[in-house]
Amino acid sequence: MKIDRLVLGSYQTNCYILREDESAEDCLVVDTGLEAGGLMDFLDERKLNPVAVVLTHGHTDHIRGVALLRDKFPDTKVFIHKLDAEMLTGAVSNLSLMEGIRFSTEPADFVLEEGDVLEQAGIKLKVLHTPGHTPGGICLYSEDEGVVFSGDTLFCAGLGRTDFPGGSMTRLLQSIREKLLVLPDETVVYPGHGPLTKVAQEKANNPFLK
Repeated sequence: MKIDRLVLGSYQTNCYILREDESAEDCLVVDTGLEAGGLMDFLDERKLNPVAVVLTHGHTDHIRGVALLRDKFPDTKVFIHKLDAEMLTGAVSNLSLMEGIRFSTEPADFVLEEGDVLEQAGIKLKVLHTPGHTPGGICLYSEDEGVVFSGDTLFCAGLGRTDFPGGSMTRLLQSIREKLLVLPDETVVYPGHGPLTKVAQEKANNPFLK
């Protein structure tokens, strides 16, 4: 798997572009960020075709770029967990109204649930439902590649906020311990913000998991 990371927008959201290998033109996008201009440039420069975008949760800093992506690539399929699906169409629930920039877009093409296996652009990812930051927060795990895309569930030495509507620290900690810390220690964690980390590193050093 070829993984490229872009850091997009004022919230420094990580956007990942996944391909089967370096030569592949089809790709899968994980989160579009708040401002997707950099993503559009990346796709154009490399002549890539975004077959699908999967959203780790429905907050505006992860989904607002969907509108631009759909405008330019109308065949791109959008995936999100069923419990966060309304955030695509709701400016209150996706927090954009709170930021002063009302945003909504068309509904997702497909909704996901725990245990679903997403197969797009030659990429295979298992859906881990990890509520706590949002009710429908997910992580995306590839056992074969030894990687997990953790969205705003788990960061390097940190974890997602739980003070927004639908958030729960109890549920978030439970999600991390039951879904992420049980993965092999060498699993590389690609978070929604900040640098990469590993499961073993977070077990040993994350102050929120002591």
